[in-house]
Amino acid sequence: MANDFGFYGMQTYELPRRFDSPGPPHSWSNNGDAYLQISSTEHPHFLIDTSKYHDILKHMYIHRAQKLPAAGTETFFLWGPRQTGKSTLLRHTFGQAVWIDLLKAEEYRRYLQQPELLRQELTDEDRERQIVVDEIQKVPALLDEVHWLFENRGFQFALCGSSARKVKRGAANLLGGRAVRYELHGLVASELKSDFELDRMLNHGYLPRIYASSRPRQLLDSYVADYLKEEVAAEGLVRNLPVFSEFLNIASFSDTELVNFSTIARECGVSSHTVKSYFGILEDTLLGRWLPAYRKRPKRRVIGAPKFYFADVGLVNRLARRGTLQPGSELFGKALENWIFHELVAYNAYTDADAIISYWRLPSGIEVDFIINDMQLAIEAKSSTRITNDHLKGLRNVARDHSEVKRRLVVCLEKKARRTDDGIEILPVSTFVKSLSQGELF
Repeated sequence: MANDFGFYGMQTYELPRRFDSPGPPHSWSNNGDAYLQISSTEHPHFLIDTSKYHDILKHMYIHRAQKLPAAGTETFFLWGPRQTGKSTLLRHTFGQAVWIDLLKAEEYRRYLQQPELLRQELTDEDRERQIVVDEIQKVPALLDEVHWLFENRGFQFALCGSSARKVKRGAANLLGGRAVRYELHGLVASELKSDFELDRMLNHGYLPRIYASSRPRQLLDSYVADYLKEEVAAEGLVRNLPVFSEFLNIASFSDTELVNFSTIARECGVSSHTVKSYFGILEDTLLGRWLPAYRKRPKRRVIGAPKFYFADVGLVNRLARRGTLQPGSELFGKALENWIFHELVAYNAYTDADAIISYWRLPSGIEVDFIINDMQLAIEAKSSTRITNDHLKGLRNVARDHSEVKRRLVVCLEKKARRTDDGIEILPVSTFVKSLSQGELF
């Protein structure tokens, strides 16, 4: 994991798009927006001073938990939501890469019109370098060229994007399963180490720039506008953008919940089928994912429908107009549940644990938020500073129906870890973070 780092009054994590090349070791660059320092050590880090933005600006030396292969050794996809730091991670992992940025209008037009230019322009000298194609979903036809170059000339590619929907819909070549898939999620607590602040994480969300900002509302509004413009409108994913925009607002109230398609359809004035397709867009553009129900060997009737979780709780807060979340409130509890799911999903992806994450619920409403694998672990999220028997109903009921459950725990706001008489572990957030990052949970 990362070395310790400190915050000293500077802000953000994302590289501006105008930094087109990583530059020499320990170089300083100034484009009028930010000062950037890059270190080309074995474990590269960087800082950006954007203090003119009047944020709570921070030096953020962050080593991301997602590790990528050495240059020239593997072809892979790197998927993740917008602004999670994919391009930044690639630039610092592959400092000498050949870089193709399809966000640049001239690059986009060239390869859209003539994808074969990729084959013609790469030389034998480039074979030892990683070839990075950023925003690959914008020109799916490039994947045919990538496939040919990989198979016939031994080039290794890093293919980065925030949505595979257009690629899949266009029946584009996904390299026949030859490319490994990596994911980059928003910040996790183990990356921030001692500077992790739960209140900030649950109010601002997981996107690096927004987490560090003192004005997350404006940045989240811009994020939503850019998503609608760049991901949805530009890719032609929906016919009626205003309706989809309204759907986003309404769908945010379903975060961490079972989704009632009919209710959302009535509020949006569209069909249930359309609402289901809209959730499909959120899933394909990596803004959310479904959590399936655990239904193995039920002794009682259980709920079988999945629940939906947005990928960033800050986005949910803004879309649902939640305001500032206060510890102990119902909304703080929902945000805590979203964050724990985020931590579990990111850990599962970064460590290649290959765990199956689900939830368990009875028709009465008694539930357990997360089940890991086949009752290896049951987790409840509670935003309480004092856990009582009422908080433990779900974990006790799941043990009655599934005596094979190996471990039960509550992640909460209590200060010290303890264990109940029947073996339920009460874990403070800090203990949960440490146990998860050290591989002690699964």
